[in-house]
Amino acid sequence: MERKVRVRFAPSPTGPLHIGGVRTALYNYLFAKKLGGDFILRIEDTDQTRFVPGAEEYIIEALKWVGIAPNEGQGFGDGDYGPYRQSERKSMYRRYADQLIASGHAYYAFDTPEELDEMRDKLKANGMSPQYDAVSRMSMKNSLTLSADEVQKRLGANENYVIRIKLPRKEEVRFHDIIRGWVVVHTGTMDDKVLFKSDGMPTYHLANVVDDYLMKITHVIRGEEWLPSAPLHVMLYRAFGWEDVMPEFAHLPLILKPDGNGKLSKRDGDRLGFPVFPLNWNDPVTGELSSGYREAGYFPEAVVNILAFLGWHPSDNQELFELEELVQAFSLERVNKSGAKFDVNKAFWFNQQYLRSKSDEALAESLLPYLKKHNIAVDKSYLNLVAGLMKEKVSFINEIYTEGLYFFQTPTSWDQDLIRKKFKDFTPGILMELKAGLESLPAFTKESIEALFHQVVEDKNGKKPGEMMLPFRLAVSGVAGGPPIFELIAVLGKEAATRNMDTFLSHTKSLNLN
Repeated sequence: MERKVRVRFAPSPTGPLHIGGVRTALYNYLFAKKLGGDFILRIEDTDQTRFVPGAEEYIIEALKWVGIAPNEGQGFGDGDYGPYRQSERKSMYRRYADQLIASGHAYYAFDTPEELDEMRDKLKANGMSPQYDAVSRMSMKNSLTLSADEVQKRLGANENYVIRIKLPRKEEVRFHDIIRGWVVVHTGTMDDKVLFKSDGMPTYHLANVVDDYLMKITHVIRGEEWLPSAPLHVMLYRAFGWEDVMPEFAHLPLILKPDGNGKLSKRDGDRLGFPVFPLNWNDPVTGELSSGYREAGYFPEAVVNILAFLGWHPSDNQELFELEELVQAFSLERVNKSGAKFDVNKAFWFNQQYLRSKSDEALAESLLPYLKKHNIAVDKSYLNLVAGLMKEKVSFINEIYTEGLYFFQTPTSWDQDLIRKKFKDFTPGILMELKAGLESLPAFTKESIEALFHQVVEDKNGKKPGEMMLPFRLAVSGVAGGPPIFELIAVLGKEAATRNMDTFLSHTKSLNLN
């Protein structure tokens, strides 16, 4: 009987969630939703030494913000397979480790750290791989080399030990990866990894496989960095006799730096000016604040599109997807094997497209916190007009304020080199005429402003419009670029526009440009 699709996103609470992790969660979500399956959040906190307070809550909040909330799991409601935090499942793992001991697929190892170091140093000195394997284990202190009485004596004395998997010396491990095809590894190249630690906690490998089995996971979709661990997991499924329900694997490509040279890191984001985390993260140990997409002004819909295209491509040329459209279009077969370069400009573009799709009213509402922060109070209807005019020129909501500062305060600084280059002898006089004309306009519309401009510049002064367009813009806004100038002035209003021109003319007069 065909099983219901069940996938899991299983991060460790060791710090902020990298966008690579968010992409893994997104691909799991899309795959499950398309096939009518379940998407589960499981917190893998078996390594308590790396636990960071607040990290689990951060993960949950990030998934909610992006809009890919699991339908089952930690922080999202229990199903029939909880608890979903591994530290709360601690009591169940020991019996599976004991099961492997009993079946001969695992063994006790009593080696001290010093003995392990000595073994590895000897192997290195002889040009061999420093691993605890089918050969080197026979010279170590474990239940394969010690007598049964000695093993029981050590266990009874509560001597420190770990439980290691017993891998065969000469066996081929083959499994099919949905993205990468057939993967073949020889056990002679593999470690007898620790499955159960001396602190009574399972390692990731044992807990991961046991939980996936107990939670009836059908597909394991995770990052490429876990591909080297997959052969060990396959061997564990074999050892437990669970091969018939072993999940299918899909290992996602790395997210690379913009230049393609290595995995994307926080350092790269800091250096190039973009976040690598979904939300701001305040490190509880160092106090360092790392920026997040949410606080940087990205829309969650844009982040979803940014991440979807980091490794996957649709069957057509569509570039913007609503979440439900992505669900229908997504397939693991269209995920690339090679790493995906993070394109900063493309990330800006995605955000810009979603900003433009927002209503003027919604953008104005979102802009209010920025204005409040700068002690600026404006009429809501005015802010709607500003947002509508600026949204074609910016990528982020806060840029409506930073790039359109002239809408909120009189400019007080200008590009001096540009003024000296563009302002000929006639310019101040024509600007004064334009200012006077603006003051006398009975209807202050973009049409009347444009008509006045042509009348003063062409009809009265015989100049080409192009000669005066930039000086006119500088006089009104203080900057060389922006929305269409006549619409800009109409929104700015007569009082503010003429006041700005007065300030500018006073400045140019002091430069002796007349």
